[in-house]
Amino acid sequence: MIDEQRLYIIWIYLQAEPLFWLTLTIGSYLIADFIYRKSNLFPLLNPVAISVLLVSLILIFFNIQYERYFEGSKFIHFLLGPATVALAVPIYKKWDLIVSNSKAIFISLLIGSVFAILVTYLLSLYFELPKELILSLLPRSVTAPIAMGISEIIGGIPSLTAIITLITGVIGASLGIFVFDLMKLKNMDARGFSLGLASHGIGTARAMSKNKNAGVFAAVGMGLSGLITSMLVPLFLKIISIL
Repeated sequence: MIDEQRLYIIWIYLQAEPLFWLTLTIGSYLIADFIYRKSNLFPLLNPVAISVLLVSLILIFFNIQYERYFEGSKFIHFLLGPATVALAVPIYKKWDLIVSNSKAIFISLLIGSVFAILVTYLLSLYFELPKELILSLLPRSVTAPIAMGISEIIGGIPSLTAIITLITGVIGASLGIFVFDLMKLKNMDARGFSLGLASHGIGTARAMSKNKNAGVFAAVGMGLSGLITSMLVPLFLKIISIL
């Protein structure tokens, strides 16, 4: 009985310590990455997806509020900004290559961004989703910080948008390689740009792990899609309100 009380006291203490949640987050990712590598980089065993699942199961099993977990692990969330900005370095090094493909990038960017918004909206109407949920879904194809900002501005639920964005990124990064192989797409620049455009940060990380040029074009796709989507979504909402 005494041992159980001591364990309970230790558990309560650990929950209040940021280091515990940081350790849990990093440890979950290391386990997920180990599984991913042991599977010979099988796409469906994406380490981000597995680590999210592990952390979620622990929070649910021990009945821990997400706010408490986030308060302890928000340092990792803070690092997301500098990590994203750091992508400017490889982009700068490959700037001439990017400029030489600027026409293809612009056309793909415009078509891909418009298609993502239209498909999301039409499917939402088909399933008769409530307006607030539709507004939360529309920015799902850009990186989470931008998607949450767009969602807040247009009247969506930013926290829900973040979850949907994460799911979109994981699915795109996991299944994208299968789609490329099915289409017999060999060009690594095109593969990378497509992953960055459709799967944002997770897709970019996936592209970086496969090929340096693919990673650069993925970073370009992720950045530009965030920029153009932040303009297209409000414009799209104005157009459909007029129609």
